[in-house]
Formats: sequence, structure tokens, C-alpha cells
Amino acid sequence: MPAVRVAFPRPVRVVDTTWIPLADGCRLAARIWLPEDAEDDPVPAVLEYIPYRRSDYLAVRDSLRHPYFAGYGYAAVRVDMRGTGDSDGILVDEYLRQEQDDALEVLAWLAAQPWCSGAIGLFGKSWGGFNGLQIAARRPPELKAVISLYSTDDRYADDVHYMGGCLLAADMLPWASTMLALNALPPDPRVVGERWREMWLHRLEQTPPYVEAWVTHQRRDDYWRHGSVCEDFAAIECPVYAIGGWADAYSNAVLRLLEGLPGPRKGLIGPWGHSFPDEACPGPQIGFLQECLRFWDHCLKGVETGVMNEPMLRVWMQDAVEPRSAYSERPGRWAADSRWPTDSVNTRVLALNDGGLEDNAGEERRQTIRGAQTAGADAGCWCASGVPSLPPELPPDQRREDGLSLLFTSPPLAHAIEILGFPEVTLTVDADRPNALVAVRLCAVSPDGTSLLISRGLLNLTHRESHEAPTPLEPGQRYAVTVRLNAVAHGVPAGHRLRVAVSPTYWPWAWPSPEPVTLGVHTGAASRLELPVRTPRPDDDTLTPFAPAEHAEPLAVEALGASRRERVVERDAGTGVTEVRVERDSGGAVRLIDSDLTQSERSVFTYTIAEGDPLSAAVRCDWTRTLGRGDWQVRVETTSLMTADGEAFRLTNSIDAYEGPTRVCARTSSLTVPRDLA
Repeated sequence: MPAVRVAFPRPVRVVDTTWIPLADGCRLAARIWLPEDAEDDPVPAVLEYIPYRRSDYLAVRDSLRHPYFAGYGYAAVRVDMRGTGDSDGILVDEYLRQEQDDALEVLAWLAAQPWCSGAIGLFGKSWGGFNGLQIAARRPPELKAVISLYSTDDRYADDVHYMGGCLLAADMLPWASTMLALNALPPDPRVVGERWREMWLHRLEQTPPYVEAWVTHQRRDDYWRHGSVCEDFAAIECPVYAIGGWADAYSNAVLRLLEGLPGPRKGLIGPWGHSFPDEACPGPQIGFLQECLRFWDHCLKGVETGVMNEPMLRVWMQDAVEPRSAYSERPGRWAADSRWPTDSVNTRVLALNDGGLEDNAGEERRQTIRGAQTAGADAGCWCASGVPSLPPELPPDQRREDGLSLLFTSPPLAHAIEILGFPEVTLTVDADRPNALVAVRLCAVSPDGTSLLISRGLLNLTHRESHEAPTPLEPGQRYAVTVRLNAVAHGVPAGHRLRVAVSPTYWPWAWPSPEPVTLGVHTGAASRLELPVRTPRPDDDTLTPFAPAEHAEPLAVEALGASRRERVVERDAGTGVTEVRVERDSGGAVRLIDSDLTQSERSVFTYTIAEGDPLSAAVRCDWTRTLGRGDWQVRVETTSLMTADGEAFRLTNSIDAYEGPTRVCARTSSLTVPRDLA
């Protein structure tokens, strides 16, 4: 656990609510942590600008980090975006231009305050990491640096919606349902006053289910190009520190940002899931806040900290381990390179031969596999949370998955290797249906036979030439396609074997093709693995260690029940139905003692499919959230359901909201969206 720091160089005061006015009359609610003497000695500001409710939902999380920055001479500012928390307005989708426009006004307002020096940094993880990059691309003069954690430069390629043109059943609807339930909560009457109910009802009626837009745009069109900073890396001129985690879903963008951005940049990828590096699992955790301060001091105060003289890229090179669904720490070591791409990495090409993976291509053969609809049940979570109290989320031993795939396995390695970068698998394939996908996994097989997942990738084969203009397959025709796997840093010891596994199904990660598919793979010279192999550098052993993890003292809370969290995979041999169910239950309310607010949440995500019937695929997400103080008690219940037939996806979203025992809103929306080669 991180150490708690209670003494800081500068005493801190907290302004619980400040209203930031926007030009259209909307007001955004902000909490600000200030050095007490900031009016006499102005300081730079660091802004986190996200939709996750500063007064309750993330109040404890915020208390760990923002006061820490303030204690070291920064105005730490946490803003509820338009339509969220205590702010005015409606949030109608992710990453819209309105979100960026509002942020530009917020930055100008902050820079004009008497306690601000005029220099501002943006930081955040996930949504806050995304919009940090997007806002930087607008080049506001006040913005001097960005720390972006667990984000992406390409909203279509690397987010919860699509991967390789495949619709991500694993997280698209669950994430949309999470935002549906969170947006359905009211502002705090103690903050906004008597208008809270009017604001709440307006929000309930006007905030759409985001999943409807996401499923409507199944190609990489202008909807996805907006907010994808890879469209013009040169637009970002300020320094960027990009941070990712190998157990997280957002590590790929770090390497692309280092390659594409024109200005000062750094990249850091640890073993972590989707939590801050001072607390995330798998460990080791690092002194993330101290690392931020080194970057902020350099960029916002002009203090020479040496942070930009260090290697551009630093990664946790993971060791081979026994495959498990959870690790408290992932064995490995820190490795670094002065630039990316780097001369330290060279490509090793291995041919996919008849069941083998070898240096030299063998005779061409055709192997076939009829996709099993339940392949992928042991895939683990698309994005591990990094929170140790949640259900195990990492992929277990892959031998069951391997048994449902075509396998290409190397002889035992004569020498250990280190992989760093994006493995790529080129396949020459055919299919018996016009609409098909391919899932490719790279595993390390130990001498005892256990199969450890290293990396994976998906490709909708109708997107083989373009994500913008997909075309159907001609059954029986051969196509050469390349599947880029997720970036990885991983060691494979001598005596272990590499394995490429290929399948035309991967539920519940990828929504299945509308008909069962038999996939043909042509081996020998027609198919290959391109492996980015790194030569270890002697200076890896001389890297300056990170400071130990620490944070500020958290807000005081009272837990009023025991939480329960589990992930269950159930297979019914009689019906052929496989169900993956993920439950999270706070077990009762948690009370924030300072504000006397209580909150609770319960969610159940259920993924079902029947063997042999891809049209049986269904995802259902149920949420219950409560919020209250004394006699004021509210509850929201939401249900989101996604199914498909051969022609269309079908979406249903419902919200029931209660003030005490009285239901004040009952709203259901349904949408049918034609399948667009998905």
C-alpha cells in the first residue's frame, strides 16, 4: 500500500465548490486545492476534467492526489464536465467538440485567477487522458504540458467500441451502461440548491444511451476520426508524458505517440491494470505523484529536474510466469530506450508451417477450423481494472482456448528472447462465408505445457483492406491479411515454446459473425509471425529507481456493508450455452463522513451464447446506484440489452429513477441498427 504523506512544503486549503462560468451561460462545478499563500505567490494549475462526479463517486480517489499536488505548489483543480456531477447542462456523448470548447474556456478562466501563474497542465487517466490529448491538439496558449494515462490516439482502433473492425461485446455495452447509470444520478442539493430536481429530471430525459451512436457508426468514419489525435499528431506541440499498463487495454497508444508526436514526449508502460500506478495491480507500484511533480516542475515552473534527460521510453519487461487470473505483482525488470522506434528492436520472422512455427517456411498446406462460438470464454477482461478487490480479470492458462484454435508451435527456444513492440501475424486465409473475423493469440508454452498469453489481436476480415470501406469476402477465395497484435514487453526463457493460435471466433470479446464460419489458413510461405525482438541494453541496470508510492491522506469514509465481487463462467453441456457473469456489489452504502453523503452500487454484466448459434449472442448489463443524505434518498436502476439477428443489432436501454419510494422517471429506448459487415 502507498505511504500516506500528511506534511507538505506548503499548507493547503480546499475550496469545495467554485463555479466556472461559460459563455453560453452554463456553469461548471469545480473543487480546488490551493496552497494557502497562492494569492501572494501565484502557482501553476493542474487540471483534471472528467465526468465522474467530484462530490461523491470519485471524492475519495481525488483526495489522494489533488491535495498532494497542492502541497507542492500547484493549484489542483477538479472539474465536473457539462452534464455531470453538479455541473449544468447535458453530456450527450464522449469527446464531442463541445467538451473541448468548454475546456478551452476553463483553461482561460484558470489562467486569469489571481492565484494562478498562467501556466497550466492537464492530467487524467482514461477519459481524462483522452481529452488531455484532444485539448492539447487545440493548442490553447495556457496549456504547457499533458500527462495522459491509459488513453488512445485512435478512437476506433483502441477503445471500448471496436478492435480491428470487430465490435467489442466485452466492453462496449458494459461501458455505455456504466455511463447511463452514472449520468442518471442527480446533482447534490447541498451544492446546487433547490434546482437540483429540475436539473435531475432534465438530465434523465435528455441524456441519451451512448451505445446507440457507437453501434450506428460501425466503420471508421468522421465520427471516430474526431478526437483521434493520430489524424494530426503535429497539432500537439506541448510536452506529453504518456503512461500505460500491460494489463490495461490502452498500452498501444504510448508507442504510437512517441513515434508520431513532434514535440517533447516521454512514455512509461508498467505492469498495471486500469488504475493509477501508485496503487494498481499487478505491481510493482511506483511513486506516480512524485514522477508527475518532476514533469510538472520542469514544464510548468522551469525547474531542471532531469526528467527530460532520461530515456524517452521506459517499460516493465515482464518475465514468464505461471498463468493466473490475478497477480499482486508481475515479476520482471525495468528496461528503457532513448527513442522510439529504437535500433534495439529487430524483427524475427517465423513461418506458420503445418502445426509448427519455424525459421524456414515449409510446404504450403491448408488447415481449416470450424469456429466454436464459446472460444474466448477464458480470454479474461478486455480491460483489467487494476483493483485487487475486484474479481480476477486476467486470462488464465490458455490450454482450453488453444484446444479451440488452429495452433502453430515452435520448438523449444535455444536462447531466451525479449519481445518489445507490436507482434504481427500475416495469414493467407479463406472463409466459407462473406462475413468473418479472425482472432490471433501469441502464447508462451512452458515445459510443463501451460500456455501463457503474451498478446492478441482481432481483425474483421471484411475490413482487410480498409476500416473506412469494408467489403464482403468471396467464399473460397484466398486473401492475405495482417493482424497487428497488442504492444507488449515480455521475456520468453530458453526451453519455452512460442505458439500462434488462430480462431474465427472470440466471444465475448468480439461479437460473432452472423453465420458459423469455417476458416482456412494456408501455411508455409503464405503465413508468418513477425516478432519484435529486443536486444537487452546494459544501461537497463543503471536506471534511476522510481520513488516509493505515496499519496495524501484520504477522505474519511464509513463502510456500511461488505462488498461482493465475482466473475463466473458457467457451461451447460446439455444446452451448449456458455454464460460469463461479472457481479460487483458494494454490499451496502459507503458514507463520506465530511459531506454525510452515502452511496452504493451494484452491477451484473452477463454474456451468453449457445454453441453452434452465433445469433444467440447476448449482452445484458444491470445497474443499481443509490445516493442520499438524511431524508434525501435517490435510487436509479438501469438495464441495457444487446442482441442481433442476421441483419441488425438490437439495443434496449431502460432507466427507472426514484426519489425515496416515488418513481420519478421510467424511460425505455429501443433501436435497431443494420449490421454493416459486422
